[in-house]
Order: sequence, then C-alpha cells, then structure tokens
Amino acid sequence: MYNSADETFDGTYKSNVVVYSSGDLNYVPPGMFKSTCKIDIQWFPFDEQKCPLKFGSWTYNGFQINLMLGAEAGDYSDFLANGEWDLIGVPAYRNVKQYACCPEPYVDITFTIHVQRRALFFVINLIVPCILISSMTLLGFTLPPESGEKLTLGVTILLSLTVFLLLIAETMPATSDAVPLIGIFFSCVMMLCGLSVVLTVLVLNLHHRTSLNQPLPYWVRMGINTWLAWMLRMEMPGKDGKDKPPGSNRNSAKDIELQQRSSRSLLANVLDLDDELPLKKAQASNHHVLMHNDDSAQNLMNCGIRFELNCILKEIRFITRRMRTEDDALDTAHEWRFAAAVIDRFCLWLFSIFTIVSTIGILLSAPNVRKMLGLKF
Repeated sequence: MYNSADETFDGTYKSNVVVYSSGDLNYVPPGMFKSTCKIDIQWFPFDEQKCPLKFGSWTYNGFQINLMLGAEAGDYSDFLANGEWDLIGVPAYRNVKQYACCPEPYVDITFTIHVQRRALFFVINLIVPCILISSMTLLGFTLPPESGEKLTLGVTILLSLTVFLLLIAETMPATSDAVPLIGIFFSCVMMLCGLSVVLTVLVLNLHHRTSLNQPLPYWVRMGINTWLAWMLRMEMPGKDGKDKPPGSNRNSAKDIELQQRSSRSLLANVLDLDDELPLKKAQASNHHVLMHNDDSAQNLMNCGIRFELNCILKEIRFITRRMRTEDDALDTAHEWRFAAAVIDRFCLWLFSIFTIVSTIGILLSAPNVRKMLGLKF
C-alpha cells in the first residue's frame, strides 16, 4: 500500500501461496492496514470522509504485473456497524500512471472508503443544549430591571457556552485548514450572548437614570419613546391617565398628602391671621383713644396684614415650585424607564429573529442536513 502509515509499512500477514497446475497463483494475505487520510472537518459533526487505499507494486511495472479490478467496489458485506460512522461505500478505481523516469506504465488499484459521521450523539449532547442555553438569552430581555438579575443571567449563560466550547475543542482534531460548522455555530451564539450582556448594561443604565443624573435628550424622546415605541406597539404607562406605572399610586398619595399638609399650613396661617385681626383692631382703637391718631393705627394694621399676606404668598410659591420640580423629575425618570423598556423589547425581537435565522442558516448549510431533510438548494 503506497499511503501506508504502519510502522512496518506492510501490514499483511505472511501466508502461503496456492499454486495451481495451470500456472495460476492464489495469494490472499490477511492484514490490518493503516493509511494516511486527510480529514475535512468543515461540516463537523455532519461531515463525510473519504480515505483512499492505494495498492500497487514498487518493483514491477504494468507490463510485468497487470493489476485488474474484479469488481467496481470493495466487498463490505462482513462490515460490522459502528456507533460513530456509517459506511457509505468502497468504490474501486484502476489507475495507470506514466512517470517521467520510466517509459513503462505503472498500475495501481485505489479503494476509497466513504464514511459518514453519525451526528446523533453531537446533536443530543452539544447542539440541543447549546440551543436551549442560547434561548435563555432571550429570557434576559423579559426580566424586569428591578429584579437585579438581568446581568447575572447573561454572564452565567456566557460562561456555560464557554464550557461547551471547551468540550467541543477536545472532540475535534487540531487543524487550522477549516473552521468546523459547530465551531461557527457556537461562536455565533457566544457573540450573541456577549452582545446581550452589553445591551443589558445599557438598559440598566437607562432604567436607573433620573433628571438629576442627565435630562432626557430630544432624540431619545422622539426616536425611542415615540417612533420606536410606535413600531413595537408600546405606549408609555399613564400617558392618558388610565394606565399608570407601578409606583404612580404611591407617588400620587405622597403628593396628595403633601398638598393636604400644605393646605393645612396655609389654613393655619390664615386662621392665625384672622384671630389676630380683632386683636389688632382693638389695639388700634385703644391707640386711637389714647393717641388720637386714627391714620397711624390704620396704616400700622395695613402693614401688618400685607406682611402676613406676603409670607403666605412666598410659602405658596415655594410649595408650588417644589411640587412642579418633583413632578418634572418623576416624569423624566418615567421617560428614562420607558426608553429602557422599549430598547429591551426591541432587543428581544431582534435577538429572537437573529437567533432563529442564524441557527437554521448555519445548520442547513451542511449538505448532509439538507439531504436528511430532503431539501435541494
């Protein structure tokens, strides 16, 4: 065998030759052959391998030994089924080659062993778990930011995929001739998981922003909260006064309580002012009697009333300005949270479509998968 990989080069057992009276010889030596074979792992684990076994004479040319084919394929009726490979066929070819050194032809017989890998083991133990783990990435976009586990889930999924990739690296031959199909699939899934972690950080950053950190830009309000939300059929809670965010009832109660307290304080000031008015009038009359100066007492009373009214007006303005500031800050925080929810929903749809398309596209790119499904394209 020309492409023998055996240490002794000849793996046949030295057996006897049967000589017939007609001059024919029958020599069928048994043996175990080891040959060199180039492995193509481009479609691993849905790959097929073709390993040639080239037999010929080192010494005699084609005029001296004329090798002929007894059949167009090798006999593999006694082949025992293997758990990892399926034997597709053993076609045989007779080759006549002319070398530059010698005018005589040299004949060789080449048997090509065509085997196909049985991918059930890899599908059940590697591909299906990888698809299930990658689908959990989509669940991270449905997890509310208040739970505090969005980022933890993404990092955990990324680490589990890294462990699976290490397991695959141990099962594949070390070669750089081609990137295996399952390696491309796992790299694509890991890229999606890594990108999901980055987008999760972005969503959490937007969710916890307030007007104190950064005011809402105009392009975020129009591009994300308006147009992108309209495309995703989302509407800001509490926009029409019917649907309000989860914390709006609590905030409204606080606002009502603040208004009531402010009203009570204003009412107390007014009542105190009303209680002081008769006293001021009595004092003014006493002064009128004693000092005989009605105009001075009246001016003094008017100044006191104006001072009290100015104090009340300043308090009302302060309370109104404070409530307006708190309302604006609360609205800005709600808009930031809504922008984070819109990006979360957009990433959910985008990653869902890309995961499905990439998984189907990568797996169907293997010829054996299309052959098993009966697809022709």
